[in-house]
Amino acid sequence: MLRYKNSLRKKLHDKLKVKHSLSLEDLEIGYPPQAKFGDLALTFPFELAKKMKAEPRKVAQEIVQLISPLEGVEKIEVAVPGYINLFLDKRSFFSQQLLTLDTPSLSPQEEHIIVEHTNINPNKAAHIGHLRNACLGDTLVRCLKYKDEKVEVQNYVDDTGVQVGDVVFGFMDMEKKKLSDIAKIKEKFDYYCWDLYRRVAAYFEKNPEAQERRSEILKKIEEREKPEVELAHHISRRILKSHLQTMDRIGVSYDLLPCESDILGLKFWEKAFSLLKAQKAVYLASSGPNQDCWVMETEDEGQKEKVIVRSDGTVTYVGKDIAYQLWKFGLLGRDFYYEPFIKKDDKTIWITASAPQKDSPQFGRGSQVYNVIDIRQAYLQKIVVQGLKSLKYFKQAAKSIHFSYEMVALSQKSLEELNLEISEEDKERSFLEVSGRKGLGIKADDLLDRLEEKALAEVEKRNPEFTESQKTSIARQISCGALRYFMLKYARNSIIVFDFDEALNFEGETGPYLQYTLVRLNSIFRKLEERESFGEKDLQDLISSGEIPLEMLSGEELTRFWDLVLYASQFEEEVLHSIHSLEFSHLAKFAFNLCQKFNAYYHLYSILGAENSQFKQIRILTIYHIKEVLGKAFSLLGIPLPERM
Repeated sequence: MLRYKNSLRKKLHDKLKVKHSLSLEDLEIGYPPQAKFGDLALTFPFELAKKMKAEPRKVAQEIVQLISPLEGVEKIEVAVPGYINLFLDKRSFFSQQLLTLDTPSLSPQEEHIIVEHTNINPNKAAHIGHLRNACLGDTLVRCLKYKDEKVEVQNYVDDTGVQVGDVVFGFMDMEKKKLSDIAKIKEKFDYYCWDLYRRVAAYFEKNPEAQERRSEILKKIEEREKPEVELAHHISRRILKSHLQTMDRIGVSYDLLPCESDILGLKFWEKAFSLLKAQKAVYLASSGPNQDCWVMETEDEGQKEKVIVRSDGTVTYVGKDIAYQLWKFGLLGRDFYYEPFIKKDDKTIWITASAPQKDSPQFGRGSQVYNVIDIRQAYLQKIVVQGLKSLKYFKQAAKSIHFSYEMVALSQKSLEELNLEISEEDKERSFLEVSGRKGLGIKADDLLDRLEEKALAEVEKRNPEFTESQKTSIARQISCGALRYFMLKYARNSIIVFDFDEALNFEGETGPYLQYTLVRLNSIFRKLEERESFGEKDLQDLISSGEIPLEMLSGEELTRFWDLVLYASQFEEEVLHSIHSLEFSHLAKFAFNLCQKFNAYYHLYSILGAENSQFKQIRILTIYHIKEVLGKAFSLLGIPLPERM
């Protein structure tokens, strides 16, 4: 539809430019409120009437005279208020849609986009909240790439932060383990550290005097002193590999893993700090609660100060984030070194290094940056942008986008499903928020394992004849689709209450329902080939011939056919809308609605059993169009397609 609208705008512009000085952007094309009013609506007569100080309806009638006849448009009508409604030539429009299915009409707008997402502290296993971040970030990346943007995906590794320091404290002071002892731990390491981190948090609550030792360890890690820095490195890298394996289960990968230790080791912060001081964006507080700290005054907050460097000389998260953001835009004048971290098939995930490496690619230098971080970090993200502004990088500040989202909570049924122990007080709540420090939450791998178990039971019930490997593979794909759709179907700033049964339902607005619909579509074409030897070549010959006997259709079937085709044609508009609003619930809802429309159509009109060859021909082309559009939508949503279900 985007291609069609662009072509239509040019035709309108050519017909109107002699009498009206309208730009292509002025010629807005929308949709009527109801299908009976037309297929497209021209709304620009209202704006033109304002400029001309004329009645909109009269202006619209004049425009109709100027633009008629219009190629590809069957009928043009003026609506009472002054809209112009267009009824498209169904045959030519449908033929164009079929012929251009493999040629996206979207074009890039940026030189180089960086998307940073996931960003799990490498001190314990990933939990369900991290899955929402990864699903949102990865879907943004997929949509941008579909738009032909050059995209670099980063997953920031905070390997010198408080959380890693706490686990180092747990191993050194509570468990009295050395690096050699830690290296021998054979159980799932990210799970081991999950439990250790919870015990450390409880220890600090009972022994507040230990906070001094905590600060000491953190400072030694930042200053790269042994053995603390060696333990932090081992722990963070080992857990990071677990995180990458977890995210691979839902189809998420990365290009670069920038490490906080390298931001410090390569003196990124020192360079950023000198720039901030030179511009007087930060100052040393001489009194008050932040005495001896370097602080930044916050915008719209009066004289409220944000600490950038603590009184002991350690840098806060936001300080390091400012340095990192400057590097992303290529504004720091320094660069990382890089080395391969994981290689899988043809994909290499790179990690920053402390020394030069051979044949490493170049990263950073983005023209636009998306930071996918939960809504609780909105204030800190504002400070990062303020840091850019204070250095006079206004263009980059405007291109620094915080992609925020709300938390994921757990339903009581989900807690019972995984046998999580909770207090009597918590049992009275409708849902519970994830808390890593308390150890309360669904570990991402536990969640995915349980989803796979439940999906496998459903596959075995429906398809007992499948081999064990087939059942396992399908169950994995169903669980991934269930998880990703559940994470995407809600508005990003709404709290998600995760529920297993809801996510895995084969009916309703769920991933399995979408997957089952596309499996059904593929099954129709498989049966056409098996029973009638109607294969891909026959289909392409039919499309290229342009022989679409739409005159055979009338009444309800024509209405349903056109509703399907017109709705499916809006796919790329939904992609753009989702990118611009950062609401991928729009794309998820589009895929669901298209599945519903197809299933209603399929229920009424047989394809394989159609006796009339011309009816069969139209129906085959119709569902092929839907199949291809759904396949693209699934790819962008990251929903895998099982061969059978």
